Amino acid sequence: MNIQIFGTRKCADTRKAERYFKERNVKYQLIDMKEKGMSKGEYNSVKQAAGGIDAMLNEACRDKEALALIKYIAEEDKDEKILENQEVLKTPIVRNGKQATVGYQPDIWKTWS
Repeated sequence: MNIQIFGTRKCADTRKAERYFKERNVKYQLIDMKEKGMSKGEYNSVKQAAGGIDAMLNEACRDKEALALIKYIAEEDKDEKILENQEVLKTPIVRNGKQATVGYQPDIWKTWS
Protein backbone atom coordinates (compact mmCIF):
# COMPACT_ATOMS: atom_id res chain seq x y z
CA MET A 1 0.00 0.00 0.00
CA ASN A 2 1.14 3.49 -0.82
CA ILE A 3 -1.03 5.72 1.36
CA GLN A 4 -1.09 9.49 1.04
CA ILE A 5 -3.17 11.58 3.43
CA PHE A 6 -3.98 15.11 2.29
CA GLY A 7 -5.23 17.26 5.14
CA THR A 8 -4.30 19.84 7.75
CA ARG A 9 -2.84 19.44 11.21
CA LYS A 10 -5.84 21.26 12.73
CA CYS A 11 -8.40 18.92 11.13
CA ALA A 12 -9.72 16.35 13.64
CA ASP A 13 -10.65 13.87 10.89
CA THR A 14 -7.15 14.10 9.40
CA ARG A 15 -5.66 13.28 12.81
CA LYS A 16 -8.11 10.36 13.14
CA ALA A 17 -7.04 9.06 9.72
CA GLU A 18 -3.37 9.28 10.77
CA ARG A 19 -4.16 7.37 13.96
CA TYR A 20 -6.07 4.72 11.97
CA PHE A 21 -3.05 3.93 9.78
CA LYS A 22 -0.54 4.25 12.65
CA GLU A 23 -2.46 1.74 14.77
CA ARG A 24 -2.35 -0.76 11.89
CA ASN A 25 1.36 -0.16 11.20
CA VAL A 26 0.61 1.05 7.69
CA LYS A 27 3.15 3.52 6.35
CA TYR A 28 1.64 6.72 5.04
CA GLN A 29 2.72 10.13 3.84
CA LEU A 30 0.95 13.18 5.28
CA ILE A 31 0.71 16.14 2.94
CA ASP A 32 -0.29 19.31 4.80
CA MET A 33 -2.56 21.19 2.42
CA LYS A 34 -1.73 24.50 4.11
CA GLU A 35 1.93 24.08 3.07
CA LYS A 36 1.62 22.12 -0.17
CA GLY A 37 -1.64 21.43 -1.93
CA MET A 38 -2.54 18.71 -4.37
CA SER A 39 -1.08 18.71 -7.85
CA LYS A 40 -3.44 18.78 -10.81
CA GLY A 41 -2.76 15.07 -11.48
CA GLU A 42 -3.41 14.09 -7.85
CA TYR A 43 -6.59 16.17 -7.81
CA ASN A 44 -7.90 14.60 -11.03
CA SER A 45 -7.13 11.10 -9.76
CA VAL A 46 -8.98 11.74 -6.49
CA LYS A 47 -11.89 13.43 -8.27
CA GLN A 48 -12.35 10.38 -10.48
CA ALA A 49 -12.11 7.92 -7.57
CA ALA A 50 -14.34 9.96 -5.24
CA GLY A 51 -17.17 10.42 -7.71
CA GLY A 52 -16.71 14.00 -8.85
CA ILE A 53 -16.37 17.52 -7.51
CA ASP A 54 -19.58 17.53 -5.45
CA ALA A 55 -18.33 14.63 -3.31
CA MET A 56 -15.13 16.56 -2.58
CA LEU A 57 -16.48 19.99 -1.61
CA ASN A 58 -16.73 20.86 2.06
CA GLU A 59 -20.02 22.69 2.68
CA ALA A 60 -18.72 23.80 6.10
CA CYS A 61 -15.47 25.35 4.83
CA ARG A 62 -14.48 28.80 6.08
CA ASP A 63 -14.15 30.38 2.63
CA LYS A 64 -17.85 30.60 1.76
CA GLU A 65 -17.19 33.04 -1.10
CA ALA A 66 -14.82 30.65 -2.89
CA LEU A 67 -17.25 27.78 -2.33
CA ALA A 68 -20.18 29.76 -3.76
CA LEU A 69 -18.09 30.85 -6.74
CA ILE A 70 -17.02 27.27 -7.47
CA LYS A 71 -20.62 26.05 -7.31
CA TYR A 72 -21.89 28.60 -9.80
CA ILE A 73 -19.11 29.03 -12.35
CA ALA A 74 -18.95 27.09 -15.61
CA GLU A 75 -18.06 23.39 -15.29
CA GLU A 76 -14.83 23.79 -17.27
CA ASP A 77 -13.56 26.47 -14.85
CA LYS A 78 -14.34 24.63 -11.59
CA ASP A 79 -11.21 22.47 -11.44
CA GLU A 80 -8.91 25.46 -11.84
CA LYS A 81 -10.71 27.41 -9.09
CA ILE A 82 -10.60 24.43 -6.71
CA LEU A 83 -6.86 24.01 -7.29
CA GLU A 84 -6.42 27.71 -6.44
CA ASN A 85 -8.63 27.41 -3.31
CA GLN A 86 -7.98 23.94 -1.91
CA GLU A 87 -9.40 24.90 1.48
CA VAL A 88 -12.86 24.21 0.00
CA LEU A 89 -12.08 20.46 -0.14
CA LYS A 90 -13.18 18.00 2.54
CA THR A 91 -10.32 16.48 4.46
CA PRO A 92 -8.75 14.07 4.87
CA ILE A 93 -8.33 12.97 1.29
CA VAL A 94 -6.70 9.54 1.44
CA ARG A 95 -5.12 8.03 -1.67
CA ASN A 96 -3.94 4.51 -2.27
CA GLY A 97 -2.78 4.38 -5.89
CA LYS A 98 -5.88 4.81 -8.05
CA GLN A 99 -8.22 4.46 -5.05
CA ALA A 100 -9.19 7.48 -2.98
CA THR A 101 -11.61 8.56 -0.27
CA VAL A 102 -12.77 11.95 0.92
CA GLY A 103 -13.45 12.37 4.63
CA TYR A 104 -12.95 9.82 7.40
CA GLN A 105 -13.75 6.44 5.77
CA PRO A 106 -12.25 3.57 7.81
CA ASP A 107 -14.75 1.05 6.39
CA ILE A 108 -13.35 1.61 2.90
CA TRP A 109 -9.71 1.68 4.07
CA LYS A 110 -10.19 -1.77 5.62
CA THR A 111 -10.79 -3.19 2.13
CA TRP A 112 -7.47 -1.85 0.83
CA SER A 113 -4.69 -4.41 1.02
